[in-house]
Formats: sequence, C-alpha cells, structure tokens
Amino acid sequence: MSQFDLTGHVAIITGSSRGIGKASAWELAEHGAKVVISSRKQDACDEVAAEINGKFGEGTAIAIAANISDKAGLQHLVDETRAAFGKVDILVCNAASNPYYGPQEGIADDQFRKILDNNIVSNHWLISMVAPEMRDRKAGSIIIISSIGGIRGTPIIGAYAISKAADMQLARNLAHEYGPFNVRVNCIAPGLIRTDFARALWENEAAVKARNATTPLRRIGEPEEIAGAVVFLASQASAFMTGQTIVIDGGVTI
Repeated sequence: MSQFDLTGHVAIITGSSRGIGKASAWELAEHGAKVVISSRKQDACDEVAAEINGKFGEGTAIAIAANISDKAGLQHLVDETRAAFGKVDILVCNAASNPYYGPQEGIADDQFRKILDNNIVSNHWLISMVAPEMRDRKAGSIIIISSIGGIRGTPIIGAYAISKAADMQLARNLAHEYGPFNVRVNCIAPGLIRTDFARALWENEAAVKARNATTPLRRIGEPEEIAGAVVFLASQASAFMTGQTIVIDGGVTI
C-alpha cells in the first residue's frame, strides 16, 4: 500500500471553495480521503463538493459553510463532519484574512484584530475541537497553511506576516503537546501563489517581474503546487515529522 494512500481518512479543509484550499481538497480526494469543503458561502462550497463527487463518486465530499471568525460556526462544522463521516483524521487550517496592505503604522485597530483573530485564534479554536479525538485514537494530522511572510520581513503585509509567524509557533507548541499521542502538527509556508487571496500582490506585473528575477524557478506558484505537500503531511509518508514548517516558495526563503 502506498504511503500516500488516504483511503478511509476524513479531512476538513477550511477556505476550500477556491485557491490552495480547493486544490488541497481535490488532491486529498484523489488519494482516497473523504473531504469536507468549507468556506463562508454555502453555494460556493456546494459547487466544489459537487465537482469532487462527480469525479470521485457520490459521498466523497460534503459541503459545510463556516465563517472562521464564528466559534459556534466552527463547532457546527466539526459536529456535522462527525455526523456525516464519524470522525476527523485530517484538519487543514487554510482559511485566513488580510484586510490591509501597507505600512504597519497605518493599520487600524479593528483590521489588526481581525487578522490576529482569523489567522491565529480561529486555528486554535478549530484544532482544540478536533485534537481530543485524534489524541484518544492516537492518530491524526493537523496542517496549518502559514506563509513565507512568517519568516521574512515585509513593509506591505506586516500584520498578516506576524499572524503567520504565530501559526508556525502554534504548530511547534502543539507538536510537543500531541506528539506523545501520535498526532502530528505541521505548517506549510507558501511563497507568492496565484490565488484570488493574493491577487493584490501578483497582479502588480512590475513587482512580480522583479521578484521572479531573484527566484530560482523564475515564477510564482500555482495552488496545485501546494496541494502535494498537504497530501504528504496528511499521509503516512510524513509519519516521523511534526512541529515543522515546509517552505514552498520557488527557492527564495529570505
């Protein structure tokens, strides 16, 4: 059996109606997992779940809308997943917010708080909801989609970068808490990826050209190129890996 086989596993992927989350859900389903599509809008989730079911068979995917800023909504997501599939084996914390671009001194308090709440606190909530059953079962994988911004300085998305650095530390801390129970917690730190979320960055052709000139692969990434790392961290292929951050940025890390 392949180390990447996820048959019989159940995965929740937040922010999975588009971008990295959607690509990850598709790839997890490709490797045999049942997947739960979740984002703010139910119709967008339904559309992706229908596409996956059309490809891999009815019942492969279900759609449960949830806003990551709503703790009760996240609990509903977990409860409905258990009602449908009986358990949660894999959690991919992908959804995030970044309502502000510019110097740190210009960010409003409510914008800063939203970034910290949605990108750190919501991950803490969701992990706290699923980790106990993984601990009791002595099996599970939690994957946080962080960002290259968490290990680099930036004059444009400073608050977002701060939140993503915190996500890496969250993974390191929880790796120590849950490692003795065979529950792994890891991060992926993508560089610039062609998603709607990062559109404000990659639509600036001059900036992208300058960035690509110093990037070994000479291009920005695509959502599908992050999804493979999600499958790796979800599977037995990474059974001896926890508390780590995988950087996927075309070769530029600092």
